[in-house]
Amino acid sequence: MEAGAGSSRGAGTSLRARQWSVVVMSTLAFTVCFAVWMMFAVIGIPIKKMLDLNATQFGLLTATPVLTGSLVRVPLGMWTDKYGGRIVFFALMMSTVIPIWLIGYATEFWQFLVLGLFVGLAGGSFSVGTPYVARWFDKQHQGFAMGVFGAGNSGAAVNKFVAPTIVVAFGWIFVPQVYAIAMLVTAIAFWMFTYSDPKHLVPANITYRRQLECLRDPRVWKYCQYYSIVFGGYVALSLWMVNYYVGEFGLDIRIAALLAACFSLPGGVLRAIGGWMADKWGAHRVTWWVMWVSWICLFLLAYPATSYTVQTISGPVTFTLAHNVWSFTFLMFLLGIAWAFGKASVFKYIADEFPSNIGTISGVVGLAGGLGGFVLPIMFGALLDLTGVRSTAFMLMYAVVWVSLIWMYWTEVRRAEVIGPRSTEFSLKG
Repeated sequence: MEAGAGSSRGAGTSLRARQWSVVVMSTLAFTVCFAVWMMFAVIGIPIKKMLDLNATQFGLLTATPVLTGSLVRVPLGMWTDKYGGRIVFFALMMSTVIPIWLIGYATEFWQFLVLGLFVGLAGGSFSVGTPYVARWFDKQHQGFAMGVFGAGNSGAAVNKFVAPTIVVAFGWIFVPQVYAIAMLVTAIAFWMFTYSDPKHLVPANITYRRQLECLRDPRVWKYCQYYSIVFGGYVALSLWMVNYYVGEFGLDIRIAALLAACFSLPGGVLRAIGGWMADKWGAHRVTWWVMWVSWICLFLLAYPATSYTVQTISGPVTFTLAHNVWSFTFLMFLLGIAWAFGKASVFKYIADEFPSNIGTISGVVGLAGGLGGFVLPIMFGALLDLTGVRSTAFMLMYAVVWVSLIWMYWTEVRRAEVIGPRSTEFSLKG
């Protein structure tokens, strides 16, 4: 039904115009969905104060929407393959409008958690938009197209610009009301300016069980691990950084949100460049260097403020090694750039290796990344409550990067040149 309607409506429109209309509107819709998904990163701070929450409870509050946004990614990806991205994306956005609005009326911790579960459905939009956009382009341009769509991750930065302004001017209650209206308007505009093509759907005889047979492929689990850091870590830190700046450096919420956007903004908008790089140099090389840049940044960020006493000929000299707000923000900025490239390159792997099953694979890999974004903020809070050291958040992520590097080395790097004339000959099979 959707395919027929979309095809007839777009009959007089050129293919290129339909392609870019789909990309632009899908990216806009994903940006709004991602801003909604990250909403508690900002309004969670006044809610934390209102309900007197500890760090672990705050982590749970911010991460709850990420849970449902992750769990629905697999079925949403399969439904996109079966029924088309246009109808699935529109229905998904409409289903979140009322829960977003109701957040402004919640007064108890459990109420915020329950509504957060429903609002979190917006996070599943990635697994709808990725295959929807990818199938409108040929293989040589899919990485760039998916990167442009993935730039909707910048909704995390948009949230940090918009929500604090509303909180300071009108109070946190107005944030969900504004976001609910924005979601409704975006859903209607998306339906009006997008198209569908019946050739993009998987055959009707392909069952859900057959779609999920991909889980037997070890490459899928490897890509899940990569995505758990470049996307899961991005989501987790986007949720955690405003609170981190306020607690570690004593900043006002508006300044904290602005500096936190130095991480989340490049981590979203530069994803298109990462897609272009993956198209040009291959997913393997881009991802390998992303992991090493992440390793260096996280090692430096994980180092806690430490005082040393050195015995000199003139007596003991004490000095302290610690990040100031500017060195910390610079490292976060570099990390955001690296992860923007990494998010695009991981999905280039998927487009190259699983072209007929992009929706399901992107759902599975997106689920892994989303679960990372759910679990990590809770673990950040638990580690902070346990140790009292805020940089333990980066220590944890440093360990996750180690896992990815080791796995990538044993399955890919040992049999390929990362730099050199034969680097592009590498095969991901096996």
